[in-house]
Parts: sequence; structure tokens; C-alpha cells
Amino acid sequence: MLDFLWCGLLLLAVIYAAVSGNIGLVTEAAFTAAEEAVTLVIGLCGVICLWMGLLRIAEEAGLMQALGRLLSPLIRRLFPSVPKSHPAMGAIVMNVSANLLGLGNAATPMGLEAMRHLQELNPDKQSASPAMVTLLALNTAAITLMPTMVMGLRMAAGSEAPAAIVGATALSSSIGMAFALALDAALRRKGR
Repeated sequence: MLDFLWCGLLLLAVIYAAVSGNIGLVTEAAFTAAEEAVTLVIGLCGVICLWMGLLRIAEEAGLMQALGRLLSPLIRRLFPSVPKSHPAMGAIVMNVSANLLGLGNAATPMGLEAMRHLQELNPDKQSASPAMVTLLALNTAAITLMPTMVMGLRMAAGSEAPAAIVGATALSSSIGMAFALALDAALRRKGR
């Protein structure tokens, strides 16, 4: 549905530019935007490689496991139906840890793995379990202490202070996560 909306908007813009005699500006803007997109992607590749490498080093050094042990009591309270030693618990902890560091690219595969493990525990394979819904809420509105991707975008765009958003991001993502988890708990109680 959204793809039709974007295609429609793009088509209307091109038609308007043609009617108003500015089709040359559209062509120029398209090529300029394509060039800037390639530059941005190359810049982001460096940032992603750096943070993914640091995440891998942290994982090898045991820092992710330490963060997992620190988060484990909270995660167990959020997912009481998941056995403590089940692989889903480890994937959930890694997903939350990657989201804390603002590494959505690393959090996505871990979240998918956690969902796969949670589906194994799900008695009704046709609908999402409460644990799956909680993981979706937690992953979607995750707290981000270090917004690495946004900082990378700001650096690629030439920002003088790319880290200036850290406090605001931590505060707003904390509020969003608290609201998502409270809503999840309230709807779960209502559903019983």
C-alpha cells in the first residue's frame, strides 16, 4: 500500500514538473540525490563496520555476556513463560543489548532468532504468544543509550556535534519503551 502511495507522489511530482516546465530540475535533482546517496552509504558502511567490529570484540571479550547477566533478571520478569536456559532467552538478551547500543542492524537477526525460538515454545502456531508480543514491543520501542546509526548519519551529513543527541535519544527511547511495556502488560491483563 505504501509503495503505491510513494509511486503516486513521485508520478504527480514529475507530471507537475513537466507541466510547469521544470522537468530539467527534476532530472538534475535525481542525479544529485543519487550521487549523495552513494556517498552517504559509503560513509555509513564505515560506521557500521566500526560498530559491528566493536560489538564483535565486546562479544569475544565477554562484555555482551556480562551485559546479558546484568539484564537477565529484568528479561526473565518480562518473559516468565520462557525457560531460563532456553536459547530464546540468550537471543532476547543479545537483541536488547544490541538495541541498547543503537545497533539495529545487529539487533534484527538476533530478534528474528529469538522469535524463531519463541515460536518453538508457542503452543498455538497460528497466533503470536504473549512472549512474542512482548519481544515485538520491546524491540520496536527499545531503549537506546548510544544511537550509533543516527550518530553515523549525522557524521556523514557533516554535523559538528554528532553525539549531541545522546541524552535526548536515551530519554525519549526510555519513555517509549516504558510506555510500550506498560501497554503490553495492560493489554495482556485485559486479555486474560
